[in-house]
Amino acid sequence: MANSIGKNVILTLFGESHGSAVGVVLDGMSPGIAVSEDFIAGQLSKRRPQGATETARVESDNFQIVSGVFNGYTTGAPICIIIPNENVKSSDYDKNFGIVRPSHADYTAHVKYCGFEDYRGGGHFSGRITAGIVAAGAIAIKALENKGIKINTDILRSGDATTDADITDRILNAKNEQDSVGGVVQTVITGVEAGVGEPWFDSLEGVIANAVFSIGGVKGIEFGAGFKFADMKGSQANDAFCINDGKIQTKTNNNGGINGGISNGMPIVFNTAVKPTPSISQPQQSVDFIKGEETTLEIKGRHDPAIIRRICIVISSLVAVVLCDMLACKAGAEALK
Repeated sequence: MANSIGKNVILTLFGESHGSAVGVVLDGMSPGIAVSEDFIAGQLSKRRPQGATETARVESDNFQIVSGVFNGYTTGAPICIIIPNENVKSSDYDKNFGIVRPSHADYTAHVKYCGFEDYRGGGHFSGRITAGIVAAGAIAIKALENKGIKINTDILRSGDATTDADITDRILNAKNEQDSVGGVVQTVITGVEAGVGEPWFDSLEGVIANAVFSIGGVKGIEFGAGFKFADMKGSQANDAFCINDGKIQTKTNNNGGINGGISNGMPIVFNTAVKPTPSISQPQQSVDFIKGEETTLEIKGRHDPAIIRRICIVISSLVAVVLCDMLACKAGAEALK
């Protein structure tokens, strides 16, 4: 498994959904960055299920920082954070072992890892693993805020629903139908100066897209106007330059703050398409790879009817880490102090 991302600031994930713990190692962060455990806990709470629109599996996320932080500041050593799994229920998975869940990684993981994978709750492919991303991302977010960089991700829509009330209704209706829904979330990053990005193959868009596509459930990403560019003319699509209060800016932001793979100083804007949660309670056609026969699967257990609420903080957190890495690529690790 490729469990690490980054070149200068490197994030590595470990753990399985029903193992003893999940966690993260964040290496390459400058010494002297303030670390607030209260802030980390608050960020983890944004990922935690809340209410009827999300899974009944609620973990307390009583994390422990075991290295890399001393007296409230990063030391420069690798930061290791462990988050225990305290609310697991493996029996639902043991009973159906061998029957692959549609649109999950059950079959592909079994083939790739020769049957040695931990299948309980999706194992290392579970959304539970993103707790480590959020914990490490909290440190990166604070480091970026000290540089005037802010990241925010919100739900844009789910189907035709665009308001919180309508989105909630759509999720609850799907839950009542033993179904699930997806949606589109939008991320806006402000405060990134012009000149961040390493073309060709470490373009800012490419690095962000690589990170975001690593999150389970993500199936699409577009920057700025994205696929709308296909219907525009150049005169409509181009962002005209201007000088505003002595700063070079663009009058529009169709390119989402990036030209040639490099930030241009405007807000970086991208939309992420999130698929419906694949775990649904309706009967689905599948196969039993132990018996070598087709079968019908009815998934039991605790599942989200939608992950578009919980994924927002995960995207912001992972993007914060890769932005720290890109800033370090441009100006060295001291750029984060």
